[in-house]
Amino acid sequence: MNASDLNIGPNIKKYRKSKGFTQQELADRSSISRSYLGDIEGGRYNPSIGTLEDIANALDVEVNSLIDGSSSNAVTIPVLGRIAAGIPLEAITDIIDYEEIPEKMARCGEYFALEVKGDSMEPKFSEGDVVIVRKQPTIESGEIAIVIVNNEDATMKVVKKHDTGIFLVSTNPNYEPRFFTNEEVVNLPVKILGKVVELRAKF
Repeated sequence: MNASDLNIGPNIKKYRKSKGFTQQELADRSSISRSYLGDIEGGRYNPSIGTLEDIANALDVEVNSLIDGSSSNAVTIPVLGRIAAGIPLEAITDIIDYEEIPEKMARCGEYFALEVKGDSMEPKFSEGDVVIVRKQPTIESGEIAIVIVNNEDATMKVVKKHDTGIFLVSTNPNYEPRFFTNEEVVNLPVKILGKVVELRAKF
């Protein structure tokens, strides 16, 4: 389901009215402006993850309920089109879709999804595929991670650790591995955002 096809705005309005809140009251409880809430309810703006969570907390409902209007055993997570350096995940508004993960899985950590860009991780990961990512600052050598290097946008690479630094390796042999010394990891920095735990290929 595409973000444009969702009824987030009408769902927020439905729950707001069921709680007896005016737009101003809900806006105040969610720490946003009344005009912004009106734009969200009217479908003119797609709220960030953090804003959606704030509204859900103010309404005392699950985020899922605002996304699909119902509750289930599945947990809905956002698919991000890109992750720009320096912007906290919860503040990102470039949400292009939503995916569901099992509730049991969601209890084991915090997750987001990311659309694959480019061909550097082919043949397993192709452009347009979606990967499910568990947020964590470190991973084991040989695992696939979402990484930000030197304040560039996030990239997906195999991380191979060495005594003197780390390699970021593409699975496509046309791309050379990138090596960063331990000093560069700290100073650039090279920051791991999370571990790729699942591929959802788009055919």
